[in-house]
Amino acid sequence: MAGRFPLFTDENIDGPIIQGLRHRGWDVQHAEEEFGEKTKDTPIFEHAAKQERVFVSTDHDILPIAKKWIQEGRPFRLIWWEQMETQRILLPVVLDAFDVLAAKPNAFAYPIEFLKLPK
Repeated sequence: MAGRFPLFTDENIDGPIIQGLRHRGWDVQHAEEEFGEKTKDTPIFEHAAKQERVFVSTDHDILPIAKKWIQEGRPFRLIWWEQMETQRILLPVVLDAFDVLAAKPNAFAYPIEFLKLPK
């Protein structure tokens, strides 16, 4: 699945990341813009899946939802990474990791992609 894919970010994704992705030409919807603040995780995860958007999160609470969906055979795609990693890495590095994932020919062979950020 090489190439860019539409994204849906939860409210844990910082504005500079969202704006940077948009500046690079990514199609990004943000949970706060669509639903307002403090929306529960399950409805926004379901929304992303129905819209065939890749859900983007650093929220640990999303992983159990994703694992349950895998067990149920429900289709979705998720990009996840540790929030703490974002705080210590420059913004261009995070944005580059999205571009690397988009170029990966077997992206989402497993529905969860753990974003690769340098240590």
